[in-house]
Amino acid sequence: MRNPERGFTIIEVLIAIIVLSIGVLTYMGSFGSSTRLLGRGRVDTNVALVASRRLELLRNQAKIASPPCTGLAGGTASFGRFGISETWTVTGSGQTRTAQVIVTRTARSGTVVDTFTTILACR
Repeated sequence: MRNPERGFTIIEVLIAIIVLSIGVLTYMGSFGSSTRLLGRGRVDTNVALVASRRLELLRNQAKIASPPCTGLAGGTASFGRFGISETWTVTGSGQTRTAQVIVTRTARSGTVVDTFTTILACR
């Protein structure tokens, strides 16, 4: 005697294909989002790196000057490879100076500006 309930029906196969398709489409949607976030993270890391390097250069210049903090000046620089430009200013007098680095970059939505500020000790 043969078992008449062997195998899958066409309805079961279609439902399985639909469920699998929904899962694959959901995965592909999240894959695109994560790729965009990784790209943005790379750019944000480069922006922070540019500002960090400039602030470290200003700290070192403040320490090696005699007397300390003399000769610190503002300026500008640009990095064409990343579409990033920076402007820095040094203000204040006495025992401390305020260093501000403004990093500008181009994005699809326009220009993005990030500002980094620190206090330099003049001792």
